[in-house]
Amino acid sequence: MDYIREFDIQLEKEHYYAGESICGTVILDTVENFKLRTIRVILRGKAHAEWKVLLSGDRRTVKEDQYFVDQRQTIWGEKNLESTIPILPRGVHKFPFKFSLPESNLPCSFESRPGQIRYYFKVTIDIPYASPPQGMKYFTVIGPHIDCMDEHYLKPAILESKRSTCCWCCKKGTVSLRCVLERSAYVCRESIKLKATIDNQGEEEVKLRVRLEQICEYFIDRGVLGASKDQKQVVFEYRGNPVKAQKRIKWDSSNVLVIPPVPTTLIGICRLIQIYYVLTVSLDTLKEPDLVTVSLPVTIGTVPFRIPNSDKNPVIKYEHACSHVEGGQYLAPDFLLGQVYDGNEHYLREPIVLYKPVYVTVDKSDEK
Repeated sequence: MDYIREFDIQLEKEHYYAGESICGTVILDTVENFKLRTIRVILRGKAHAEWKVLLSGDRRTVKEDQYFVDQRQTIWGEKNLESTIPILPRGVHKFPFKFSLPESNLPCSFESRPGQIRYYFKVTIDIPYASPPQGMKYFTVIGPHIDCMDEHYLKPAILESKRSTCCWCCKKGTVSLRCVLERSAYVCRESIKLKATIDNQGEEEVKLRVRLEQICEYFIDRGVLGASKDQKQVVFEYRGNPVKAQKRIKWDSSNVLVIPPVPTTLIGICRLIQIYYVLTVSLDTLKEPDLVTVSLPVTIGTVPFRIPNSDKNPVIKYEHACSHVEGGQYLAPDFLLGQVYDGNEHYLREPIVLYKPVYVTVDKSDEK
């Protein structure tokens, strides 16, 4: 519209938790008077899954939506469209609004190619006899509520596995692995507390390998065209020093298994998308990887571990997911303001990112 110089939606902050109130402002800078029927605001939280499948030789698109929040307000003008249409004078106008997120567990904001979970405001400027201008403002929801201090996360998990090595029909020895996971829930930037006992009674040296894997599952329930798919990404991988034959050692992870920023564990809250993590500990030989393997589930939470009876609480930060996991690899074109030409034909500036979800991390910079 020629008579609207600026149309913006501003929020007090960029991330919220379930149950919080969201205060914002619609800003209109107009250069002349014009008739304005209403300004309508919609708050929406929606999961969307979509991909192509091959059915009877044809490629078809399957997709499905799930809504978590759908609230509406008219923040200016009459709801009765038959009344006299008011005139908005020229100048800068600010229209405040306030919404409250539901108290229920909300899934975290998430971006991937097969599926997304997005929360946003949509503002419509209803001008008679003209196409109504619309604006969108995306924000991050931190969820679901997972407290690393919950009792079932604090119970140590103990797993053991062993395997006898042999040559032809002759038994050579047994390689055994015993792992103790101190607790099973962590916030990003925390270090996984793992202890391992390696007893190598075989004839080859073995190496410890610890891998945290992210599994994302997507579901679409549409009868005959219902579909599912999953994607796996390695969050991190650690390789230890060789353990020689006929040796037994104990290994402590200390601070080497630090979890980078990743999306929160999401199980049983969104029917379209599930996200979970598995920690796999294995012993490898040169000839045979994964000679002995144990796997333990790890939960990525939103409330960090606190030392009991301590006055010092963890410092919370919010960061984008790392670029090699789902939630950090892909960003929709809607959130990229294309490459910017600055006059130098040999140099194009990187696209401007308009929105990207953030996740809870703990600030370890003050720790010695």
